[in-house]
Amino acid sequence: MASTNAGPPLLAHIQSLAGWRRVLIAAIGGAGLSLAQPPYGLWPVVFLAVPLLAAMGLGAERGRSAFVVGWAAGTGFFAAGLYWIAEAFLVDVAQHGWMAPFAIFFLSIGLAVFWGAAFWIAHRVAYGCILWGAVALAASWTLMEFARSHILTGFPWALPAYVWVETPVMQAAALFGPHGLGFLTLLAAGAPIAVRLDRKKNWAAGIVAVLGLAGLWFWGAARLSAPLPTDADAPLIRVVQPNVPQTEKWKPENTRWIFDRLLDLTRGDPSAPSPDIVLWPETAVPFYIEREPEARAMIAEAMPSGSTLILGSLRIVETPEGRSSRNGVVALDDTGEAVATYDKRHLVPFGEYLPMKALFSAVGLKALVDTRGGFGTGDHIGPISAPGVPPFTPLICYEAIFPHEVADAVVGARWMAQLTNDAWFGGSIGPPQHLAQARVRAIETGLPLVRAANTGISAMIGPRGEMLTSLALGETAAIDAPLPPKIDSPVYTRIGDWPATSAAFFALLGAGLMARRRGRAR
Repeated sequence: MASTNAGPPLLAHIQSLAGWRRVLIAAIGGAGLSLAQPPYGLWPVVFLAVPLLAAMGLGAERGRSAFVVGWAAGTGFFAAGLYWIAEAFLVDVAQHGWMAPFAIFFLSIGLAVFWGAAFWIAHRVAYGCILWGAVALAASWTLMEFARSHILTGFPWALPAYVWVETPVMQAAALFGPHGLGFLTLLAAGAPIAVRLDRKKNWAAGIVAVLGLAGLWFWGAARLSAPLPTDADAPLIRVVQPNVPQTEKWKPENTRWIFDRLLDLTRGDPSAPSPDIVLWPETAVPFYIEREPEARAMIAEAMPSGSTLILGSLRIVETPEGRSSRNGVVALDDTGEAVATYDKRHLVPFGEYLPMKALFSAVGLKALVDTRGGFGTGDHIGPISAPGVPPFTPLICYEAIFPHEVADAVVGARWMAQLTNDAWFGGSIGPPQHLAQARVRAIETGLPLVRAANTGISAMIGPRGEMLTSLALGETAAIDAPLPPKIDSPVYTRIGDWPATSAAFFALLGAGLMARRRGRAR
């Protein structure tokens, strides 16, 4: 096949790199690409790093070398962007600290396999053709990110589309979802490779990319500026952020002051309007609230008349197999009685359960939250209702990062409530990244999202992902805000990911056919 080593000298030099130099530059390029993600949001980096990596991958002499480029880039990207996961293993250094470096290492190289596969596929499909190679890479990369979002329970963190969170372009997720917007982003980012100075007709690819992004930017800005519908009956919600360090949360001697802090923040300013709904974070109380009538009586005393408390709590559920621990949500009325419950469906691997338990237990591994028998999963999909509370979809922590699951769960909901405990990750970039993904779920569904986080960032998020009010990371406080209105269900919530994945698949197929036709012509 014809070599892709053509064009400007810098491009040819990048493509000629081999051995450890190629691996090192690819890893640096991937690490640099993480700067485009929240909380940094340096989205122009995408248009530097992606062409660099594409030139190296598409210019490799063999598919195996292209795989190494993608794998090295992915390793750099995930190591730089997910280093904060190590914080969770340092909460109990004596028991889990030794696992931190291994967790980051194996997670990074494992997730990077998806990137390596994308580069290998693009190389095999369109090697020898710069223009169609860029299309093939964008398509295969999108398909592999979709696979990463589903395989082995999925981990759709730091998807390409999230580089746009702080820009109007992110509104396009309402149309295309994160994978569709990610595909368009990678297509546009690959355009500089297609624009080679010795082939002027390829400038069309760059022009189309610029015009496409400009169109999405202006469309998103118009969507954000459009007036929202009014809701005269919107309830007033009080979001409580107790700011309890994870190292202190489960010590028995701290139970009372943690509970008292939650109650004080719930009472709030006596001169302020009384909330209709109070939201506490994930596992807000370090005990089983349904089994503590005295604690529920104290909550009833602190709650305004007619209000409802929605809180995260550990639960014990009787099943045919015996008792099962659950990470749950409990709604209490103003008498302290439980009126609705929900149990987390998508548990965190190695956090709330140990996959392949027999194998990992043999080498001394255990889940970070190690309950007797492990956590069980809930089976409820969809909104829940409580007296005086508009139907809402609860999302416990990690559940908010799965766009396809959230889209299924919000049918019939008026709003979403995310209860999370990001105290595991301290003051790292993990909590802002988590918040950014919650904002995208609001854009995709057209529903407001109310977020209660133990140490932050708690927020009231509008139905287009707007940050209406929030509490800073590490702040001890509560905020009151009326529930924003919902808007018409966006296209993505109605049709899901199949248009994006189908478009990527057919683009990959078309790129291969065009590359072979051009190769035969040469």
